[in-house]
Amino acid sequence: MVVAKPLKLNATDLIHGDSHLARSEVAPSISVTTTFRNANPLQVSNTKLGDDDMRNPTRHVYSRYTQDVSTRAEHILSKINEGFALTYSSGLAASYAALVFFQPKRIAIRGGYHGCHATIDVYKKTKGIQLELIDLDAEYRPGDLCWLETPLNPTGESRDIQYYADKIHKVGGKLLIDSTFGPPPLQYPFRFGADCILHSGTKYFGGHSDLLAGVLVVKTREEWDIVEPWLHTDRTYMGSMMGSLESWLLLRSLRTLHLRVPRQSASATVLAQWLNCIAKTPVGETYDGVPGGILLQVTHSSLQGKDARGFDPAKQMQGGWNATFSILLAKPEYATLLPHSLKYFVPATSLGGVESLIEHRIQSDPSSDPRLIRLSIGVEDVDDLKEDLKQGLKTVSSGKPKL
Repeated sequence: MVVAKPLKLNATDLIHGDSHLARSEVAPSISVTTTFRNANPLQVSNTKLGDDDMRNPTRHVYSRYTQDVSTRAEHILSKINEGFALTYSSGLAASYAALVFFQPKRIAIRGGYHGCHATIDVYKKTKGIQLELIDLDAEYRPGDLCWLETPLNPTGESRDIQYYADKIHKVGGKLLIDSTFGPPPLQYPFRFGADCILHSGTKYFGGHSDLLAGVLVVKTREEWDIVEPWLHTDRTYMGSMMGSLESWLLLRSLRTLHLRVPRQSASATVLAQWLNCIAKTPVGETYDGVPGGILLQVTHSSLQGKDARGFDPAKQMQGGWNATFSILLAKPEYATLLPHSLKYFVPATSLGGVESLIEHRIQSDPSSDPRLIRLSIGVEDVDDLKEDLKQGLKTVSSGKPKL
């Protein structure tokens, strides 16, 4: 087992990173207004829309542009992701915004979240073009965008950011990292050459399974809203900004990111290592009371080791291992029954919440192996989660599921 180096997330940034924008309230209010009173020219000299600083607005005009809570959330997201962040109504909205921003001639991509592939198809349709998709290890050309998801959905392996950054930058292309499975403090893609970071904020940034959000992070303020192409203006006219309630929920959730993610990471690593021992147990033998042969494979960054090029996931996952990963069961019927044979794991899609989730992946992604199960580890006691999985695996292998 390779142990990732612990890396702390600055709790002060999460709690006070937006304090310069705060009014007199300790906890921000939920504002439901879409429009704001115009400035009185007898009282202020600046009354024109667009003259204000959209990143640090002293007043708001219309919630399509800025509003208090989403602006505050973006400042915290910028600090913890080491760049300049913009929020969107969903992860897929952020994905589409990235395509509009980069306008790639080709996209290098392999596997990963099926929703992003569908978003690329929508982009191709709206552009009326035949946008070529190439493999990550194909030869790159100027104008290419390398779309690298790491750790990978749904399985949880890490990919080498620095390698693909060097490769795409040699031809003048750009590297986008979908880091949804590796939020801070687990992974910081800009440190390894990324040009843009994508997150489904619905997942770990939200953390409570109660909001939809997307996030793009770029390296410079100029990319954010000053020099064309700019993200903020694009978002305004695509209409993909977050709603007021979702922004408030996101800001609330970010306050505890440093408490949730390290615990989820540590528990997931314990469970992945334990499940991997079961997967290695021959038929006819048992490990920790679970019969061998029911579980065939566990995929998790901590189980990778170095690849043929010498990539060590521990050097990239600097703050711990991903808290979502997959297991492959011996039979499709085992995968069908396991999610409904557990007490603490909730049978549902999505990931990153405080509650542990288990998903028979084929139910949301028809291209998945029917034996594949995705586990999102929450903040429960890890021993309780282990016992739950143990009794569930024993139950489905016995042929007497408790439904």
